[in-house]
Amino acid sequence: MQPETRYAKSGDVHIAYQVVGEGPLDLVYVPGWVSHVEYQWENPTATRAFMRLASFSRLIIFDKRGTGLSDRVPDSALPTLEERMDDVRAVMDAAGSERAALFGTSEGGPMSLLFASTYPERTRALILQASYPMRHWAPDFPWGVTTEQQVVYADLVERDWGKGSDLSIRSPNASARDMQWFANFCRMAASPGAALTLLKMNFEIDVRSVLPTIRVPTLILHRVGDQRVNVGGARYTAERIPGAKYVELPGDDHIWWYGDTDALVDEVEEFLTGTHHTPEPDRVLATVLFTDIVGSTEHAARLGDRRWREMLADHDRLVRTHLERSRGREVKHTGDGFLATFDGPARAIRCASMICDRVRQLGLEVRAGLHTGECELIGEDVGGIAVHIGERVSALAAPNEVLVSSTVKDLVAGSGLRFEDRGTHVLKGVPDEWRLFAVLPN
Repeated sequence: MQPETRYAKSGDVHIAYQVVGEGPLDLVYVPGWVSHVEYQWENPTATRAFMRLASFSRLIIFDKRGTGLSDRVPDSALPTLEERMDDVRAVMDAAGSERAALFGTSEGGPMSLLFASTYPERTRALILQASYPMRHWAPDFPWGVTTEQQVVYADLVERDWGKGSDLSIRSPNASARDMQWFANFCRMAASPGAALTLLKMNFEIDVRSVLPTIRVPTLILHRVGDQRVNVGGARYTAERIPGAKYVELPGDDHIWWYGDTDALVDEVEEFLTGTHHTPEPDRVLATVLFTDIVGSTEHAARLGDRRWREMLADHDRLVRTHLERSRGREVKHTGDGFLATFDGPARAIRCASMICDRVRQLGLEVRAGLHTGECELIGEDVGGIAVHIGERVSALAAPNEVLVSSTVKDLVAGSGLRFEDRGTHVLKGVPDEWRLFAVLPN
């Protein structure tokens, strides 16, 4: 369930915040450009990341003034770093936090730096991720954004705000479903005018003079391939904060909850607690279903991008409808297919067969593969050898065919389902040989 949203008073401005977890230390998450404390919980990937932080802390999250559920401010009024520091202080006071670690990401970093320097008695530690001390280019800071680049980006924001296209730069590996979520997130987090106002403020920030004055334990994290914020700025920051710990991570995702989030949060947890605790994943017996559109690349080339997107949307709606009717749980959308789990193999087979049959009416063919085994539940995701087997079985299925492992066939004995032996196969990366069976029409 989503945590309760409360309000702190910072001067005349109401700041929306939430508190999650009951850990031994307070951790204030300072978001980047825009945020929305409630809608971010609609993203399973973000939810899992925030709950990881809350597993070892009392996590305090908030919307900066002018964004999300906090009071709007006039688009023409640039919020100052001082006002934003006041907002953090007000939220900490309202949440009963005397002293907290700050986790500032992207544009939230400069304000976190200033807060840690100004209020060291209230700052337990400072963590910066994908951030910088200065946004614009200068001869002595060549990792910034030039005025020309800023103008081009501002034009893009004004023209395409709320369409989700910016996510392809911030997180190149995000899915189409993430893009839709991000489009909604941006519209709910700020208006185009507010976004442009904040963009202008961020472009003018320069807190380089503050760096040598930081006296709290500091951790700086940056993914080396980040396309939004150059890694050189993070190295610059780490070199100028006394005793700062710098960790460079692989990957190109700017948004911290995409990519290898566990590696990033592991660094945060170890830095704050001194321990590296990864909970043992829960395990459960489940039937894994993989579906995949046959010849998707050829379809896209033949139909063109627009018509292909429309057809994909129809396909996705159809698959999700049948998953819901069959009590299947969508785990992942793979672009032209799905990974889902079921608590019963017979329902999974009937669902897969129905999907194959109905998708043909769209002019598409899909292949489907199923296996039943013990799966690891890792947040909203699943893992383990059973998932790998299901994926390999799916890859061997013919167009419009539902292929199952012998395990699935044995578990549905007496169900009335009929099968045809497809022989024994070696599944890439999976031990032993596996006997596979095709589901026959009833």
